[in-house]
Amino acid sequence: MGFADDHLIPLVDVGLGNSAYLVDLGDGRALAVDASRDLRALREAADRRGLSVAFAADTHLHADFLTGALQLAADGAAVLASAAGHRAFPHTPLADGDEVDLGGITLRALATPGHTDEHLSFLLLDGTRELGVFTGGSLIVGSAARTDLLGADRAEELARAQYRSLQRLVTLPDATAVWPTHGAGSFCSAPPGSERTTTIGAQKRANDLLAAPDEDTFVVRLLGSLGSYPSYFDRLGEINRRGPALLTTAPALAPLTPAAVRALLANGAHLVDARPVADFAAGHIPGALSNPLRPAFASWLGWLLSDDAPLVFVLAPGQDPAEPAWQAVKIGYDRLAGQLAGGMDAWRADGGPVETVELVTADRIGTRPVLDVRQDTEYAAGHIPGAAHTELGDLTADGQGAGEGAVVMCGHGERAMTAASLLAARGTRDLAVLVGGADDWAKATGRALEDGS
Repeated sequence: MGFADDHLIPLVDVGLGNSAYLVDLGDGRALAVDASRDLRALREAADRRGLSVAFAADTHLHADFLTGALQLAADGAAVLASAAGHRAFPHTPLADGDEVDLGGITLRALATPGHTDEHLSFLLLDGTRELGVFTGGSLIVGSAARTDLLGADRAEELARAQYRSLQRLVTLPDATAVWPTHGAGSFCSAPPGSERTTTIGAQKRANDLLAAPDEDTFVVRLLGSLGSYPSYFDRLGEINRRGPALLTTAPALAPLTPAAVRALLANGAHLVDARPVADFAAGHIPGALSNPLRPAFASWLGWLLSDDAPLVFVLAPGQDPAEPAWQAVKIGYDRLAGQLAGGMDAWRADGGPVETVELVTADRIGTRPVLDVRQDTEYAAGHIPGAAHTELGDLTADGQGAGEGAVVMCGHGERAMTAASLLAARGTRDLAVLVGGADDWAKATGRALEDGS
């Protein structure tokens, strides 16, 4: 077994579409790469192997999660990061070509700007042998990460830098393992697929961007692949540069009485209902945002709600309150007011108002207008004929929505219920949510979907 098989432990955050890595250095110490503030999986993996994290390396100033490097530093790890990032906390600043001795294994910094200005890749070396390269948001499986996070006006400039960075990386031997941070499910522009790691040789054969005959073609292909991204991405880079606040205890949700919930809402708190779609439909507190607790919970929380107000949660019996708490704090939502103690049963018993949402199956849409809130690419791939379209993330940005009596739909129902809750909070009535998606409609009606935008 090679080094990567024995000593590299990928830690996948399916919701954000990212991978962190824990590297067993063979002497009881470990290297962590691109660890998030939610360190539960990383610490569990380290404890399982009897490792202490001695080094915490960040490939770039992350936009989609808060770094866990400072938390690891509080436990004794040395933080390794780009000197060009001008981080405002103690770290070992690295420039292109700098090397760090990890105890027989060497980590070499490679400047690979594009996804961000200060982006580094980290080449792991055993002597002169290239074991693998942590590419962060540079070369990823089947693509390269987006270049518009520093503003649309810089997207082309950074795409050209990304081209040069990838051209540099593919000079590594074909057998070199590639360990990206961003992968399928990431809004940092990763294509769908199950593979999260690869090799230089495999990418030279299969990556459409690397097949571009020249820089201009590469830029057109990369920029043409960029979809929307969560609004919270615009603020996390600077927080990561300054350094997120340390978590002295695990985040938790305090129990709140119905009266306490009402008082918090009256003072501007956000109410997040994390129960499944069917539970929310059967009865919820007016004005609540439906965001079912699932892997994508953090992305939609950060996309749809500001971080400047306390969060109050409604959970279903059996849901672990630690999960939404960790999902919130890993993207910088630290103002956790608590959860409604006793859930909706307690709210109803206290005489609180309750609203419902109709759920409809595909065969019951009839002539009702349809609002499709999936991403642009999903809608273009196939949608119900005549369906209006607004991405879920744009419902708060541009005020678009649906009229009275519309059926809101997505791929399964979760995003549709989120959209319906937003629209209802703005006063739109008689909305319904489709159980299922466009394929279910086609099957139920025997009609073909339309494609195109």
